[in-house]
Amino acid sequence: MPTDPICGMFVDPDPSSLQLVRENRTYYFCSQSCQLEFAEPEHEERRLRNLLVVAWPASVAVALLTYLPAIPEGIFLAAALATLVQFYPGWVFYRGTYDALRQRTANMDVLIAVGTSAAYFYSGATLLLSSHHPVATYFDASALIIALILTGNYLEHRTRSRTGSALRRFEEIIPEQADVRRGSGWVSVPATEVTKGDLVRVSPGARFPADGVVRSGRTSVDESLLTGESLPVSKALGDVVIAGAINGEGAVEVEATGVGSDTFVAQVARLLTDAEMSRVPLKRLADRIASVFAPVVLGLALVAGVAWFLLGSVGFAIALLVFVTVAITACPCAFGIATPAAIVVGTGRAAEEGVLFRGEDSIERAARVDVVVTDKTGTLTLGAPELVEIRTRKGVPVEHVLSRAAAVEGASSHPLGRAVVAEASRRKLDVPRAESVVAEPGRGIRGKVGTTWVEIDRAEDIARQAEVDPELTAVAARLGEAGCSVSMVREDGSVVGVLGFRDPLAAEVPEALRELAQDGIRVIMATGDGASAARRVARDLGIDEFHAALAPSEKIALVNDLRSKGNRVAFVGDGINDAPALASADLGIAIGAGTAVAREAGQVILVRPDFRGVALALRLARATVRKVRGNLAWALGYNAVLLPIAMGALVPVFGLSIYQVLPIAGAIAMALSSTTVVLNSLSLRWSSVAPRRPAPVARAKPTH
Repeated sequence: MPTDPICGMFVDPDPSSLQLVRENRTYYFCSQSCQLEFAEPEHEERRLRNLLVVAWPASVAVALLTYLPAIPEGIFLAAALATLVQFYPGWVFYRGTYDALRQRTANMDVLIAVGTSAAYFYSGATLLLSSHHPVATYFDASALIIALILTGNYLEHRTRSRTGSALRRFEEIIPEQADVRRGSGWVSVPATEVTKGDLVRVSPGARFPADGVVRSGRTSVDESLLTGESLPVSKALGDVVIAGAINGEGAVEVEATGVGSDTFVAQVARLLTDAEMSRVPLKRLADRIASVFAPVVLGLALVAGVAWFLLGSVGFAIALLVFVTVAITACPCAFGIATPAAIVVGTGRAAEEGVLFRGEDSIERAARVDVVVTDKTGTLTLGAPELVEIRTRKGVPVEHVLSRAAAVEGASSHPLGRAVVAEASRRKLDVPRAESVVAEPGRGIRGKVGTTWVEIDRAEDIARQAEVDPELTAVAARLGEAGCSVSMVREDGSVVGVLGFRDPLAAEVPEALRELAQDGIRVIMATGDGASAARRVARDLGIDEFHAALAPSEKIALVNDLRSKGNRVAFVGDGINDAPALASADLGIAIGAGTAVAREAGQVILVRPDFRGVALALRLARATVRKVRGNLAWALGYNAVLLPIAMGALVPVFGLSIYQVLPIAGAIAMALSSTTVVLNSLSLRWSSVAPRRPAPVARAKPTH
């Protein structure tokens, strides 16, 4: 059964129920006030403020007229003002009660309406039926209770608006207008009319109206709100830009690739909304309590009032005050919003740091993780191998071998091939043209350069290859033992050189591993690479346990073995090659997902390829779950302590006169209880989990 996104109460998803459709999702509400607060928060805030402008002066006047007998027949004026408060500001509670009863449920409005109505109508009947004045009335209690609870609702509304600030910022950063090429000129159109394939011009300082690819110009882009990256990111021809990011000093033309609901921003907003509505186990417990709380409280209020009247030998007036106090003091909303309030703040804070939680229980899963299994390439390393060593046969120049290798590799998309081309470009070599290039997956690539056939062989054990110079064989063996990938270059079948590649460690990984160790989380490396490369990375990073040369099925087996021993396992990978392992773990963390936030592989998505995001995500999850538990403990403790007091636990100490103040005190406590839950959740925004920023990475220089 769905819950109200504002107060957390259960709602029957009947066609006649109050509902609102947003982003293809249907939300159900227990009352019109909750629906208005969700749909038009600014309007609802103004409405509450206007009601308070009436409620407080009238309520204070009622209290003065009740207890200061200076004005003759002032009780009748107090009754008139109390009537104004009861049926103008207090009408929201009657409306909420009607909505709740229509859906065969009970919410906070039912308790308030029943409690204040009991005090008001009893006072009115007493005033009308009494033959002498003054008489004992409780107009002040009903009026002040309404004013106090509306004040609590207003404070909670203001506080709640800050918990959802991250989501609103994401939704509001898309510019309203965009300059789009139409025919031979540029026209300004609403950003909602930009379509895929449109060429969009973005001026310096403007926001990008759509996700896209740079087709002209160079610039730097501020993506801090979207990815958590504080430094501007350089963009040139072919680079991807994100809708909502701020263009720097250069004008660029961008081909739109993602518009409307397909943009990164829209997908992040959907993930935040999904997290807000998530049904984590802790929330299910709170929902069960909230669903029966209001009827139980009304029953307790009735039992307490009748018991005092029959067994305590008190008058009807005191028994009525007991009933009112119990009904007004209880707060089921504190249970209902305990989880969503913390989830909204936690996921919003995480999103601002480039960490996205997806799936209904991803935060609770992340909070329980005690073992992290991580891939190597692109996770602990940069995933972009560099050519770090070139050795050639005696008498053959290094430049000759590198230029011939770059000529053939120019047609390759293989990471090692790109490293060869990049090194030749860095050295400003004259690279000849290659023809008849053929790539052989798993083996290498070959092509014709001039009249010579050039072949780059990626075979690991080149010592077994024929016609290999013993000196080159020794170099290849040394590179292999050092954890490098090795290729050899042949000309017409004769080996002329050996190339050594190394995938540099990501500079932020050591810090991330230290943070995980401080949190008591064990880290295991699982990679498909060979043992020598895996051993080198594990040694350099201080990882005690690693598993090399694993097939995808073997990674799954490793994860399942760890889980069978009682561990809560998170697997960290790129979200594509490691999809099976990500899905089999208790928590899948897709790292470096960039704009592909809709990726199905992981429950946690790290927008930036920064391993520190793993520790940050787990810390934020633990902090969020702590807040949820703290909120639930507060809600439980508040009601467990104050309900017995409302039912008369302090009467033996203070006497029945305590009920002259208990209804008002109960209203104050109830008004502040939900606000306290929201404030406690809001403190997540300033928790000690520090944001992380990537460190610069030093580039290895090849030797020869």
